Amino acid sequence: MTRPSTAISQEKLLEDFNAVIAEAEQLLKSVASEGGDMANSLRVKVEENLRAAKSRLKDLEGAVVEKTRAAAHATDDYVHDHPWQVIGVAAGIGVLVGLLLSRR
Repeated sequence: MTRPSTAISQEKLLEDFNAVIAEAEQLLKSVASEGGDMANSLRVKVEENLRAAKSRLKDLEGAVVEKTRAAAHATDDYVHDHPWQVIGVAAGIGVLVGLLLSRR
């Protein structure tokens, strides 16, 4: 069974942020003890990873927005094509919620 690309992207994004955090911690330890060239190279590496993670997050956000728009459009089309079925389902859900709330 294959995982959807969104789950893989989210997993990669989480890995990127964990790498940024680990490098930031290493940078803080290095600056506290040494400073100098090692701190500068770690800072540059952290900035690059942060930029890459932000870019991936922006891409993921764009994909989620696009999928949400597509789902909203499909729902709108379905409601316009089958209004009485939607009204029936909504009424049925309302009755069930009413029954559950009246049991309290």
